[in-house]
Amino acid sequence: MQIILNTTVMSLEEPPLDIGYASEKVRLSTQEGQERFIGGQNGKTQILIGAPFVDEAFIEELQGIAAILPKGGDYPVEAALIVAHAAHTLIAIEGFETLIDSEGEFGDFYGVRIKNGPCGGELAKALFLISKDGAIFYEEIPSNLLERFNLETLERKIFAAQSCYTGKGCH
Repeated sequence: MQIILNTTVMSLEEPPLDIGYASEKVRLSTQEGQERFIGGQNGKTQILIGAPFVDEAFIEELQGIAAILPKGGDYPVEAALIVAHAAHTLIAIEGFETLIDSEGEFGDFYGVRIKNGPCGGELAKALFLISKDGAIFYEEIPSNLLERFNLETLERKIFAAQSCYTGKGCH
């Protein structure tokens, strides 16, 4: 898959996980060095967003995503912003836990590490929606790093992911 930033064309190291595949449980860390696990089946809907950089436009985009996330109730949604390494300046974004892919597990297992160009070694701009049963329910990886995620589609997919799995076998 090709990734574009301005006029530079880059590519991913591996093909990304696709819809329907089981998500991988991966180990990440907080800025304080605490270990966190994301992905896999944990009984909650999860939104995992990788980013090669966090600028003002992206912060605004994340705030828009946070605004559509269900809060509390029977269907909690966990959201995480993931960057490749601790050199990124991380800020608190309400509704998101900000995590570092310090061991490279997210980039490797989800197939979103950029292999060349000015963003080589960084994570592609990527969004994975994981249903309560741990399956990739929706994914979006814009080919242009400056392109915004489709919030209308994401909101519909969050609702569908939460209502399709009952935890009681076939559904």
